[in-house]
Amino acid sequence: MSVSSSISPNVVRDFLAEAEEIVDELNTQLSDLADMFENGESDPDLLNAIFRGAHSLKGLAGMFGFTIISEVAHDSENLLDWLRMGKVVLSDAVLKILFSSAELLATLLRACSEGTLEQHRDAATAHTAAISACLNPVKTNSEFSVFEQLGLSDTLTGALTEYEEHRLKENFSKGRKIFVIHASFELLSFDTGLAALTDILKKAGEVISTLPSVGEQVETHIDFDLLLGTEKTEQELSVLLQDMAVSVTPTGSPIWSDKIAESEKTKDFEEVVVESPRMSAIQKLPASPSTTQDESVSARSMSSTVRVDIGKLDELMNIVGELVLAHSSISSIANRMRADKFSRMAIDLGKAAKELERRLADLQKGVMDIRMIPVGQLYEKMSRIIRKISREQGKNIELKLFGSDTELDKLIVESIADPLMHIIRNAIDHGIESPEKRLAVGKDEHGTLRLSSYQKGNHVVIEVEDDGGGIDIEKIKQKALSKGLIADAASMSERDILDLIFLPGFSTAEKITDISGRGVGMDVVRNNIAAVSGMVDIETRLGYGSRFTIILPITLAIIKALIIFCAGRIYAISITSVVESILLSTSDIRTVEGKEVVNLREQTLPLLRLERLFNIERIGNPPEEQYVVVVGAAEKRLGIVVDDLLGQQDIVIKPLGSAFKSLKGISGAADLGDQRTILVLDAGGIISETMRAGGG
Repeated sequence: MSVSSSISPNVVRDFLAEAEEIVDELNTQLSDLADMFENGESDPDLLNAIFRGAHSLKGLAGMFGFTIISEVAHDSENLLDWLRMGKVVLSDAVLKILFSSAELLATLLRACSEGTLEQHRDAATAHTAAISACLNPVKTNSEFSVFEQLGLSDTLTGALTEYEEHRLKENFSKGRKIFVIHASFELLSFDTGLAALTDILKKAGEVISTLPSVGEQVETHIDFDLLLGTEKTEQELSVLLQDMAVSVTPTGSPIWSDKIAESEKTKDFEEVVVESPRMSAIQKLPASPSTTQDESVSARSMSSTVRVDIGKLDELMNIVGELVLAHSSISSIANRMRADKFSRMAIDLGKAAKELERRLADLQKGVMDIRMIPVGQLYEKMSRIIRKISREQGKNIELKLFGSDTELDKLIVESIADPLMHIIRNAIDHGIESPEKRLAVGKDEHGTLRLSSYQKGNHVVIEVEDDGGGIDIEKIKQKALSKGLIADAASMSERDILDLIFLPGFSTAEKITDISGRGVGMDVVRNNIAAVSGMVDIETRLGYGSRFTIILPITLAIIKALIIFCAGRIYAISITSVVESILLSTSDIRTVEGKEVVNLREQTLPLLRLERLFNIERIGNPPEEQYVVVVGAAEKRLGIVVDDLLGQQDIVIKPLGSAFKSLKGISGAADLGDQRTILVLDAGGIISETMRAGGG
């Protein structure tokens, strides 16, 4: 059994929260490792970080009793350990196994959440066999001693760990110079001084080892010898370290050999160096005077972060929403009492309502801040997908990320993850050309994919831009005509034609691939984005690339809405979707090609009547003067004609349920606090439907 039946759901949830973070980080680090491998670079610190991640996951899974996950992580850890020790050479085959390990771990975590972990036992066994096949030591033809060539003494080399020996040989084989940096620090500040020195040396090369040493002031100071592998000369290194009280000695130098010989004659050195020089020296290090006994044994966590299930935040936000409605009722009662001349009581109740409103605003802001997460968390997932797909496609793509600290509601981030992935997949598959085609048209062989986000008012804008071949407008026209989606494209604008991409089943792909071209995806993109009251727009230039712009509300939890009245019914529309509202008379409205429009600041604004959209029978004639609520995002604008504006109010949107899922133009329902329930309009969905249908 890999999972004990006695393990509670809470324990599983806690494990998954921690394990998922580790696997996500592993994926990102493996992608970086693959990039460095392709460029002929190496970073032992990165490899060590990946090794530590696998080791942490192994221990975590073992502690919680998830044996299969622990075994897979252990096998991956073994391979990574052989890599970092130089016993296995990094290659495409090894990278493939490492990526497969990460994918298998992600699959196992998902199975763990679903209670189907045992079903993946065979996959774990196959993974073990694949890892074992890779564990073949690297055979070297040369038997010479690196230590002898460098002139290092047995005392020094005996203090090196197996990993440090490997790193020393690796630096030597690459032709780097090996230096010994000797430093002496006061006992009270040796930790900060050593850290500062190490940071400087890392900029010059690789710090292979840090070994305790013996100096002249053993009562008041502690000395260290640091082995450094670098491309720099002794003079360059001395300049870099000119502000540090250290000595720089190249290995093989008579000075270093004499220093060892002289040190071995001293009594102090003999007391420190025993059969295990490194361990003995470390054991004799004095404790930091600033560390008290209580601090050293404290089990208190240094982290102040608390994981909170998003479901609990939803529940808390619902309670806040109900309080907002209760406040609306209290305010309404106070206003009615004032009108009925209960002056003193009405004034006191009104004051209490105002105070409650302020406190509720603070509470609402606090809960919403907790729900907000940086878009950068989504970027990490997208960057892994981009690297994987670009390799599969044989395309060189440079990813540029901007605005990763822009914050969005956690639920909105999760809702747009799949739509964003579809857009990125299409950009790589259809947009960015192969290196050969790019060179043929005078472009750099490396394509660029730009992912950026920024806040604009009460919205967050996410843009996906590529420098590929762009979208062929004429090709879309011909495809739409051949499929009978349109009868005539002559009167359609470029924006209208681009919108055809979002029709179900529409695709211009000439061949089906695993990435795109099956005619599914872009309609799902628009629908999923519209489901969170967002909009998506396209700009393109043939031969130069395309840009997809996604505009989203910052949150959907509690929103400020404009309450409108039309054809005997009351609706709400999010203030974040409202650009402005204007009062027009019937004579201001013109009809162009059967569509009602109005001239607004020398721009033609298409109009929509809600009674036509929802097929409502109006009783009586509309008023002579009506309001037009201008809604939209990006370049798209639409005027919704309504009879009256009833004011603004905070509302909590409630879903209508699966029975009304296909209802276009409605995002949910809301309670006004006076026993009235109204529908909330989806501005993005209404604009999309209106543009597709040719206006209202």
